Amino acid sequence: MPVINIDGIGGNLSRDQKRELVKELTKKTSEITGISESAFTVLIKEMDYDNIGGGGKLLSDIKNK
Repeated sequence: MPVINIDGIGGNLSRDQKRELVKELTKKTSEITGISESAFTVLIKEMDYDNIGGGGKLLSDIKNK
């Protein structure tokens, strides 16, 4: 079972956008690979700015400056 992972930050995608991403990524990947669309699983992982750090600071603290 092929898996397509989408990692994002901030949760800015609407349900309709996620639906379109899943549909189009599955369709195009199926066309390219020749694997049936029904074999694909798409995982959308969105992380909150409070759960990401860089340079010793939370991204939420950096973003709010």
